[in-house]
Amino acid sequence: MTIQLVVNEIFGPTMQGEGKNLGMPCFFLRLGGCNQHCIWCDTPYTWDWTGRNGTKYDPKLELHPMEPEAVLAHLIERGDATGIHNLVVSGGEPMLQWHALKLVTTALRASGWYVEMETAGSIEPPTAELVDQFTVSVKLSNSGNSAKVRINPEAIRFFAKSGRSVFKFVVTAPEDFEEIDALVKEYGLRPVYIMPEGITAENVQAHARSVTAAALERGYHLTTRLQILTYGNQRGT
Repeated sequence: MTIQLVVNEIFGPTMQGEGKNLGMPCFFLRLGGCNQHCIWCDTPYTWDWTGRNGTKYDPKLELHPMEPEAVLAHLIERGDATGIHNLVVSGGEPMLQWHALKLVTTALRASGWYVEMETAGSIEPPTAELVDQFTVSVKLSNSGNSAKVRINPEAIRFFAKSGRSVFKFVVTAPEDFEEIDALVKEYGLRPVYIMPEGITAENVQAHARSVTAAALERGYHLTTRLQILTYGNQRGT
């Protein structure tokens, strides 16, 4: 049976808009499918086939099965043409497709690429050796997901011990920090990045103003959403 990746979109060059690698020139490989359904999700077109978040997307239009070799060839061609050899794998939830995805990440890293993978941290991969960095965004109750869906202690411990992870929390209000602090203490998470929620520049800036003091008090890093501030809520950026 042919192994395939379910791809939503491949785009770039662009920049990583969030987290530790903010501003890094890169390509994005966005995969389809997610095991969580956040009420503020900015990529519902990767999973929302029922209109849960307000718009019903068509999986026949949004999901594109591709052989890993085809994905790899496309990225290498674009990387060689631009001189940019950084990839961010996002979703959806990439860990749902780890078996096929590892074929791409292994080959890219062997070719000198830097690979960052964004995950909600609820699915434990077999190994941490196939990426350079995991950006682990454990979801809080503000996401609308149940704790059973959001929190997988074994997976969080895996990422915390991997030596390849940074932890990014999406916040909507200062009250979110009580939940973040508890997770940081229980699992020994570090480094910690606080990202204000928002799909408009106004919302991102407002949430940033409301949580900056709490982040500074705890020594947490603060990250904005550069793609929203630069382009607005546009796909392919």
